[in-house]
Amino acid sequence: MTAGPKRRTTVFPNIPYDAKFERLYLAFIAGLTGLGLDPRCVLEIPPQARAWNRLDRIVRLLRSREASIHDLSRVELSRKPPRCPRFNMPFELGLAVGLSLSSSTHRWFVFEAQAHRLQKSLSDLNGFDPFVHEGTPESVMRALTNAFVANGSLPAVDDLMELYRAVRKVALAMKRRDGTKALFGARHFRELVVASREIAARCFHHA
Repeated sequence: MTAGPKRRTTVFPNIPYDAKFERLYLAFIAGLTGLGLDPRCVLEIPPQARAWNRLDRIVRLLRSREASIHDLSRVELSRKPPRCPRFNMPFELGLAVGLSLSSSTHRWFVFEAQAHRLQKSLSDLNGFDPFVHEGTPESVMRALTNAFVANGSLPAVDDLMELYRAVRKVALAMKRRDGTKALFGARHFRELVVASREIAARCFHHA
């Protein structure tokens, strides 16, 4: 009997979805797929879902994923009043931590743009070292390989950067095709994941 394709570890990337973060958004997609992982995110929750229904779906999404990444680099105040920082990502990190306490199968990772800032912004996590990405795609790749080093043989950061550049070209083509400036929707997210996986399969021989 021929064995089927190896099941991919599913990962919930809890990251900002806006133009300022687009390069890192693409880097997370390329990096996760390049490592043989399967990213699934909150963008796939219908925007018309009611508040409680949306929260329930986020919890179910976390429960159905073996790992989650929580980027806490957005601590600055918003430009438009009332000025405040984003709390969605630390809130969802709290949900993931609670889940991991009741289920040893869920792993969570904290990512930050600046070293040592987490000690001030979320002191309850003192003792847990975040993975610092410095706001660059290359540092995202390096951080991802460090976070998922237990998954076995991994592509080199340079190879992941080649994949990122290929995914960025796909993203630009998608923007031209659809006449849009943003790719932060469910369909575009899945298209990018599928395209990145296909490129990674050719480059890294993932099943």
